[in-house]
Amino acid sequence: MPSRLVYFLLPALAITAAAGEVHVICENAAGDATKLNNAIRESKPSDVIRIHGTCLIRETVVLLGNRSYIGDSRTGTVLRQADGANLPALVASDSWNNNAASTGSPVRIAHLTLDGNRANNTNTSNLVIRSWLTVIEDVVSRNAPVDGIRLTNLGRDGKTGLKTTQVNGRISNCFIDRSGANGIRVLDTGNAVTDWDLLDCWIAGSGESAIQLDNAAGWKVVGNHVYGVQRHGIYAHRCWGSTIADNYVEDFGAAGGEGNTWYGVACTVQGGAASVIRDNKVFRFGARGKTGSFVYIGVPQVNSGTGVLNVVNNVIRGAGTERDTGLSYEVGKGDALQVVSANNNVHSVGRPRVSGAKVTLANSY
Repeated sequence: MPSRLVYFLLPALAITAAAGEVHVICENAAGDATKLNNAIRESKPSDVIRIHGTCLIRETVVLLGNRSYIGDSRTGTVLRQADGANLPALVASDSWNNNAASTGSPVRIAHLTLDGNRANNTNTSNLVIRSWLTVIEDVVSRNAPVDGIRLTNLGRDGKTGLKTTQVNGRISNCFIDRSGANGIRVLDTGNAVTDWDLLDCWIAGSGESAIQLDNAAGWKVVGNHVYGVQRHGIYAHRCWGSTIADNYVEDFGAAGGEGNTWYGVACTVQGGAASVIRDNKVFRFGARGKTGSFVYIGVPQVNSGTGVLNVVNNVIRGAGTERDTGLSYEVGKGDALQVVSANNNVHSVGRPRVSGAKVTLANSY
């Protein structure tokens, strides 16, 4: 099969491609984003776009589907937003950029750093994904003005929703640091962004929550370590066949504030398939002395029908105040909640467990 060569009239020898690989050499210069987008547009399905050096980003880098976007390493490839660019996304799926009605084709992005340059920009999420069967691994997201990684069913216009689903993706082995809002956010106004895996990530210094999922149906949130959290550690709406397990919530609720309730791990429950919260370690080291209420593991409400949930084998160590609740189960607007709450080690909290009306407990905490 003949080799493909692609040339652009840009400063220096920037881009070459052969046998399914496209190489983009960034120079920390004004034309880097244009260079990178041109290379992506000229690429073919199944190509690997290899990105080298530090790229100064003045326009959103748009990811076409059925391609891989690979850096040299977390330090060897850095995409950094230019001062004052104020992009809505540093890097994003083509489906999002085009306000398409259908989800984007799969992409893989790995071995690089995304720097939102929060000190000199506003309104930017570092990585916005609207593609299914997508893999994000070994990526550093730092200094995002808004969210570090956002999965969304909405287009760039904030209005166009998907008419298809955005399922079966994986985020793993990432470090998400100093996001202005959420480290990882699922923004889903419909029922599109389901059945993803979020595995073995470190999420630090979030201005809002570390992990905020509008739709947690079918998700596995496993093995993550979150700390330096102003609001919630892990807040998962619409748990339905969901697993939240083996996470280390080092602290949460540092924003405090009278009238606020912050959760280390929260799961609002759908009637139907059951969910599991197990083997998590939930503490509040960084928010001691704060006002407000703190629930270490809780169900704020059942959204509809009868929720079914196992909460087992978790370790909770509180700050020793009456504002601390170890386990909290509430039904809210739903019909009922059936919980197996067992083998949880709850220590140094004002209230070990609180159960509202229409909650049925099996076993003890």
